[in-house]
Amino acid sequence: MVQRSFEPARTRVTLFEALLRARETKGGKYPILEDHERKPLSYDDILRASFALGGKLDLLIKKHETAGVMLPTGAGCAITFFALHSIGRTPAMLNFTAGAMNLRSACQAANVRKILTSRRFIEIAKLEALEAKLSKFAQLIYLEDIRQTIDLGDKLVAVAKAAAPRLFAAKASPDDTGVILFTSGSYGTPRGAVLSHANIVANVEQAHAHVPFDPEWSFFSPLPLFHCFGLTGGLMLPLFTGHKCFLFPSPLAVKEIPKLIHDTGANVFLATDTFAQQYARNAADGDMNCIKLMVCGAERVKEETREVYKQRFGVEILEGYGATEAAPVIAVNEPADNRHGTVGRFLPGMEYKLEPVPGIDGGKKLIVRGPNVMRGYLDPTKPFGIDLLPQGWHDTGDVVDVDADGFIRILGRVKRFAKVGGEMVSLNAVESYAAQVWQHGTHAAVALPDSRKGERIILFTDQQGAETEAIQTWCKANGASELAVPKRIVVVDDIPVLGSGKTDYVTLQRLAEKKFAEAKAA
Repeated sequence: MVQRSFEPARTRVTLFEALLRARETKGGKYPILEDHERKPLSYDDILRASFALGGKLDLLIKKHETAGVMLPTGAGCAITFFALHSIGRTPAMLNFTAGAMNLRSACQAANVRKILTSRRFIEIAKLEALEAKLSKFAQLIYLEDIRQTIDLGDKLVAVAKAAAPRLFAAKASPDDTGVILFTSGSYGTPRGAVLSHANIVANVEQAHAHVPFDPEWSFFSPLPLFHCFGLTGGLMLPLFTGHKCFLFPSPLAVKEIPKLIHDTGANVFLATDTFAQQYARNAADGDMNCIKLMVCGAERVKEETREVYKQRFGVEILEGYGATEAAPVIAVNEPADNRHGTVGRFLPGMEYKLEPVPGIDGGKKLIVRGPNVMRGYLDPTKPFGIDLLPQGWHDTGDVVDVDADGFIRILGRVKRFAKVGGEMVSLNAVESYAAQVWQHGTHAAVALPDSRKGERIILFTDQQGAETEAIQTWCKANGASELAVPKRIVVVDDIPVLGSGKTDYVTLQRLAEKKFAEAKAA
C-alpha cells in the first residue's frame, strides 16, 4: 500500500487540470470509469465526451451563468460536470430528494435558471411531479435532446480538442468557484456552500496522503454526486489518483449493490452506517469479501455494523468525519490505527480550535481551517454573492473531544442538545442509549418545548413494542442520567432519511410537533 506525504503545491490546479494530470500519469487509454451501463470509459473517452457535450452547452448556458445539475450518480453526471468546466461554467449539484421547495430555494440562491437533467432519469425515478414544479422557475435541458444534436463534425472537433485539452479548455484559477453544493438540511433549510477548485483537489490530496491506497485498488460508490462525500470521495478521489471507479445510481438498491461489489471485485467502498447495515442484511456470504478499505461517514457507525462486516466479510470499517463546507473530509481513521468510537485524526494541512459551549461539559465546539475549507456560503440577497468565512475559519457546530493522540470523538451538535430541567442533554446520547436497549432498531431523538422542564425528548424508533420503561431501566442500571429518558416514544415503520443517508431530523421534528400538538388539542 502507498501512503504519500501531503504536498500543498499539488492542490494549486483546477478540477479539469487535475483530471488531465491523472490522465498523463495513467495514460489516456486507461479505463478509469464505469457505471451500471457496464461500458468502461478511459480518460480519453471522458475528455472527448466532455468536449462534445461542452460544445453544445456553450450555446445554451451563458458565460458566468451557474448551471444546475440534477442527475443520478453515473458516467453521464461525471461527464456533464467536466463538460461544464471545459467551457468555464460552474455546476450547482441539485439534490433531487430535497423536494421542490428546497430546490427552488437552492436555485434562487445559486442564480440557477437552467437545469441539466435526463428524461430517462426522471421517468425511472418517478420525478414527473418535481419536474413540473421545477419547470415553473427554471428551464430544464435534457441530455437526450442534446445528444441527438451531436453529429460527426462535433465528434471530430471533440477528438481534436481532447488531443490538446489545455489549449481548448476554458482558463480558470484554482481559487475560482469549482462547484456549489448544498448542505444536507438535516436540521433546517439547506445552505449553498461555495467550494473552489483548490478546495476539492486539496481534499483529494489530503485523503490520499492520510490513508494508504494500493495502486491496484478499485472504488465502488453508490453515493449521490450532489452530496460532497459522493462527489469528492466517490468520484474525484479515484479519478484524480488513477484508481478505477464504479459508480451506481442509487444507494437504495440494497439487494443489487452487494452483488455488484462481488462482480466488480471492488476494493474500496464508501457508505453510511444506515445503508451499510442494509447491504449486509441483503448480501450473500462472500459478496463483499473483496473490500480492502471501507469508509463510513455522514453518521455514527454502530458497533453492531462493525461486527457484522468483520465477522461476515473480514472487513474493518473506518469511520470518518466531514462537512460539506470542508469538501468534505476533515478526519478519518487509518487502517493501521483504527480506534472505534472516534472518527480518527485530522487530515494533513488542517488547523483547528475548540471553543467552550455554555451548559455543555466534556466537549467543545470545533472550528476548522484548511485548504479544503470552502470560500463561504452563498448570500441569497446578492446575485453571485458569497458570505466569506472570517479568516477562513468554519464553525462546524459540532461538539467534540480531541484526545492526546489527536483522535476526535464527536459528542453531538450544538443544535442536538436539549435543555431538560436546566441540564443540557445530548440527543445523540439518547439515541445511543436506545441502541443499547434495542440493538437491532434504528432510533432518532428530537426535542419539543415543555412549559415545566424547558424541553422534553421524543424518541422515534422502528423497534416494535418499544416503551420508555425499558430505556429508563437501562439508564438506572448503567448510571446514565434519567433526564435522558424520552418523555414519549413513537414507533414508526421507518426512520426517514435524506438522500445522503443521514437521518431527516427536519421531518421528524415536524412529525413530533404535529403529533403532540394534536394530542394536546384532543
